[in-house]
Amino acid sequence: MSNRRSFLQSALALGAGGYILPRTPRPRNTAARSAGRAAQPAVAYPDGRKLAWKLDNGVKVFHLVAEPVRQELIPGKTLDLWGYNGSAPGPMIEINEGDRVRILFENHLPEPTAIHWHGLDVPNDMDGMPGITQPYILPGQRFIYEFTLHQNGTYFYHSHMAMQEMLGMIGPFIIHPRAGYQPPVDQDFAIVLQEYAALPNNPVPNTMSMEFNWLTMNGKSAPATTPLVMRLGQRVRVRLINLGMDGHPIHLHGMQFWITGTEGGRQPVSNWIHRNTVWVAVAQAYDIEFEANNPGEWMLHCHLPHHMMNQMASTVGPMTRGYGMPAGINMPASMGMPDEGPALSADYGAGLGRGMGISSRYMAPEGNGPMRMHGMPGMRLRQAIAPHAGQVPGFPQDAFMENPAMNMDKAVAKPETYGLPPGWSGFMGGMMTLVRVLDETMYDKIQALIAAEGRQA
Repeated sequence: MSNRRSFLQSALALGAGGYILPRTPRPRNTAARSAGRAAQPAVAYPDGRKLAWKLDNGVKVFHLVAEPVRQELIPGKTLDLWGYNGSAPGPMIEINEGDRVRILFENHLPEPTAIHWHGLDVPNDMDGMPGITQPYILPGQRFIYEFTLHQNGTYFYHSHMAMQEMLGMIGPFIIHPRAGYQPPVDQDFAIVLQEYAALPNNPVPNTMSMEFNWLTMNGKSAPATTPLVMRLGQRVRVRLINLGMDGHPIHLHGMQFWITGTEGGRQPVSNWIHRNTVWVAVAQAYDIEFEANNPGEWMLHCHLPHHMMNQMASTVGPMTRGYGMPAGINMPASMGMPDEGPALSADYGAGLGRGMGISSRYMAPEGNGPMRMHGMPGMRLRQAIAPHAGQVPGFPQDAFMENPAMNMDKAVAKPETYGLPPGWSGFMGGMMTLVRVLDETMYDKIQALIAAEGRQA
């Protein structure tokens, strides 16, 4: 009998409430676990904020504002987005099963909007579908959503206006169960996956584009994403939420995980799947759980190649190395942004071998050797990394995209990056973050640095 089958049979025999995932010996148990607690830890939302609430006769009252926001993806790149309470994605709503909530919603956008509570079983008039279940919420207007929560799991809220979604209007809605999940976790994280298409000199994304060059986790693009820091031996849950145009195969290095929940809530143990990659499709959420039993710095990232870099749409191949022509004859065309003629015409066939339109005429091989690179910033370093540039068809590709010349260590430094090897940021881009499994000394050091900043991890 396979290990998986025997494991699941044992779990089913115990029942979901008595299930214990096989684990490696841990160097130190938390006090809460040794006390056999049922409660779950608060959910960490790296690079995001939580929405505060006030109690009014037993009802938890939240104030949510839809508004334009300025979101810094990485140092030096800020986009004009739409979000909630000053950020995109918006703040996390963290609540308990059985609570009654009231959301005082204000529209500070220049056009109508509404909020849909994705996956929540709410009364029809609270569903947030303009023109069907409620009227538009016009600019400057308020609307009150109120309902009782009869579910638990990872959910989210978002505008139900399609292009507003593509400008960033989403936020996590986490509902803790009445009785804690078993086995309990020591740390719990939420990550929202988003994508934008923004030209270099335009801070407003094109919400109709199908070529995305900024891929984000909680509104940040690597290397600006904040690593998930944990102590060796801890059990960890990561909640992944996707609202964009692409699915994302999220892969964890160094450890296997169990898929324990979806946007439909916590799943029965018999449905749990042992993986190291999970496909998070559009409008889906997945909870993954793992034992942090392998020390080191491990990547957690989308495995789509173009999503593992920033500004991918017009920067791949020899055309952009020095004096060359951007892929697709010009940047709008290469990103699927037509400026004349029908969008599906042959002339808008994307470059990089994906079309036979006018852009293909500019794909002829170009000399890209040392003389071609003369005078370019970082020339000597680049020559050391890739001394044979231009001598192999298609080269260079990653040689100049992930290297120490691209590092932003100081610009993105924070307590969670303390102790990473010099130049680490030069090898991070797009929809990436790090899972740092640390010994007790390093973990406590980072927690002390976080506390010195006056915040919690």
